[in-house]
Amino acid sequence: MPELNSPWFVKHRSRPGGVLRLFCFPYAGGGALAYHQWWRELPPEIDVVPVELPGRGHRMREPARRSFPGLISEIEAAISPHLDIDFALFGHSMGATIAFELARQLRRRGLPQPRLVIVSGRRAPQLPNLDPPTYDLPDAEFIAELHKLNGTPKEVLDSQELMSLMLPLLRADFELIQTYQFTPDAPLSCPISAYGGTEDSELPRNRLLPWREQTTGEFSLRMLNGDHFFLRSSQTELLRLISRDLLRVMSSAL
Repeated sequence: MPELNSPWFVKHRSRPGGVLRLFCFPYAGGGALAYHQWWRELPPEIDVVPVELPGRGHRMREPARRSFPGLISEIEAAISPHLDIDFALFGHSMGATIAFELARQLRRRGLPQPRLVIVSGRRAPQLPNLDPPTYDLPDAEFIAELHKLNGTPKEVLDSQELMSLMLPLLRADFELIQTYQFTPDAPLSCPISAYGGTEDSELPRNRLLPWREQTTGEFSLRMLNGDHFFLRSSQTELLRLISRDLLRVMSSAL
């Protein structure tokens, strides 16, 4: 399988037997590094492609994007040449909304559709945001909100030097997702698999279930042990379930 030569995709371990690409989108403040070891726990048929958004990783010098429609258009342009085989989309938190909106954008453009969209740690897009925006809070209050999410290591939050590097990216990502506006459209035809954390107090099951309204295909919801970042604490179980979902949609295509 040819390499994906683009700044949007990290140099991933291309798998000779891969028959489906799994494009993975990060949470706010995160990058492709979050998925760099996933290939080890997924079947050889799955070619894991972590997506590197501007403003992080090897794209640190680029400004992080703050406009959702603009970002989706950029991703569509980058990803469309690489939809020559079956593919699926995965995203956690902010990345879940990116994956969902990308699938809708590909449909609008008449481009190939994913075999599966996997959304993790994010409420259904049609539900209102019940929390006030935080991206424009003063530094101390913004950092306090980050502590609550438990996604940024404490040693980073407590380091003035590290936070001076991270804050612009975090603020941009929070603005991106907190100003996102859902536009009603026809449901996707591909299946949607949703995942949540049992200890994620901000995202109870009833905020995840309405994802089923966004597909005419199969829908599943699974709750895994952990808080908002259960994709780290329950990674092995998450990847086991994702593997099962992907192998099922692959077999249905035969």
